[in-house]
Amino acid sequence: MARITVEDALQRINNRFVIAHMAMKRVRMYDQGYPPLIKCNNKEIVTALREIAAGKVKLKKPIKEAGIEVE
Repeated sequence: MARITVEDALQRINNRFVIAHMAMKRVRMYDQGYPPLIKCNNKEIVTALREIAAGKVKLKKPIKEAGIEVE
């Protein structure tokens, strides 16, 4: 089911690599004690992807300012 979650996140952020980076950073935040922003009984990575898809987690800088080319 994670594939569908990535596709949902792609509707918000049109770059798989940025989504992966955001999700990994969010999982590290869980390990530091930050609570999830949505209720989800999935693994941490799926919860992070669902947060991105729901718009709860956003980029600090717009993608173009971060030096990332997006279609």
